Amino acid sequence: MPTPQDSQAPQLAPVAAAASAPRRAFFRRATAALGAVAATPLLAQAQVQNAVPAEAAPLAVPDWSRQPGEPVLWHPYGQPSEHERHVVRRSRGNAPFPGAASSMTPLADLFGIITPTGLVFERHHAGIPQIDPDQHRLVIHGLAKRPRVFTMDDLLRFPSVSRIHFLECSGNTGTEWRTPTSANVQLSHGLLSCCEWTGVPLSVLLDEVGIAPEARWILAEGADGAAMSRSIPVHKAFEDALVVYAQNGERLRPESGYPLRLFLPGFEGNMSIKWLRRLKIGTEPFQTREETSKYTDSLPDGTARQFTFLMEAKSVITRPSPGQVLRQRGFHEISGLAWSGLGRVKRVDVSVDGGRSWREAPLQGPVLNRALTRFSLGWHWDGSPAVLQSRVIDETGYVQPTREQLIAARGLNSLYHYNAIQSWQLSADGSLKNVHA
Repeated sequence: MPTPQDSQAPQLAPVAAAASAPRRAFFRRATAALGAVAATPLLAQAQVQNAVPAEAAPLAVPDWSRQPGEPVLWHPYGQPSEHERHVVRRSRGNAPFPGAASSMTPLADLFGIITPTGLVFERHHAGIPQIDPDQHRLVIHGLAKRPRVFTMDDLLRFPSVSRIHFLECSGNTGTEWRTPTSANVQLSHGLLSCCEWTGVPLSVLLDEVGIAPEARWILAEGADGAAMSRSIPVHKAFEDALVVYAQNGERLRPESGYPLRLFLPGFEGNMSIKWLRRLKIGTEPFQTREETSKYTDSLPDGTARQFTFLMEAKSVITRPSPGQVLRQRGFHEISGLAWSGLGRVKRVDVSVDGGRSWREAPLQGPVLNRALTRFSLGWHWDGSPAVLQSRVIDETGYVQPTREQLIAARGLNSLYHYNAIQSWQLSADGSLKNVHA
């Protein structure tokens, strides 16, 4: 895609650093309304009525501070506060086939880059199998010198590695091709998560069985009722593929592939086969249903792109975003996520005027290979309508395309790999909605 040119006149006002004040002087001013605003430069434009008046009573002692809390033994496995019960996975709708469904990560309610295990997005083709790990087996065969069946105990004996990577369904944001119908960022971008994955490098297992020199492809098959299967290039298997049994420090959840899954960093999510049971080594792609009738990209001339494995660079502003409301003018932090299946995020630009001007947003560390990267930028909102956008550039130089650029190259008949710049329209009343700017 061509690289959009930066405007020479960025319109995002820089935010001054908060000035320090002597401790005693600060507390002398803390009870005065105007003094409270002055002591907090980032909120200097907030409404004065939000400041604490001088005659305010001392901070009350709430009931929960007057008595012991719940016994620790009531919580053998930690759960979120009941006040966060709205932060859950949500489905876009039921699929027409039994057991085929998806649920989405609530990106706008999360912080940092790691997705809590219970909020990792789901995509199933035949429901969630309940597998006994003691009976589960992984077989590696085909063009292997020493075909072998591995138990879970066998796999746990191999040296393990842990890596942080994003996982994204190739259908993520697929609803954005034609009409911006998604009401919030969870529904538009929620088939995306980022976790720490722990397991055995697939290259170790392939060395264990000894693959033939002519091997070029591997069929990966799951143990679910759909026998979900995809063809994997051998070079990817040796590059960075993992056979995973743990996620975010604990064993995989059933919906994430318990007790074993394949993980291919940067590749479309359905290739990271869950409930992994078989790896067959061959010379050609196996042309499974999921890579012929499904997961191909229709082009304007009637042909289709096949084996479009990589998830190209993409970004989205999560705060503020549709479903949220800016209740007052003044300082706000624009924050979001950027990622690329090609490597690390190099830069993220933010626009508040629909792409007419851009300003570079600082990246929060760590900036990892094929992982979500958090960006944030201070902004003073004057109450005027605005169109918020973000644009990522990865370390290869790939620039996230505009919607017009993507459609010019791919047309409007695809369901997968939509990675165009996303626009949120902010109205004068502080509400936001999904638009095509």
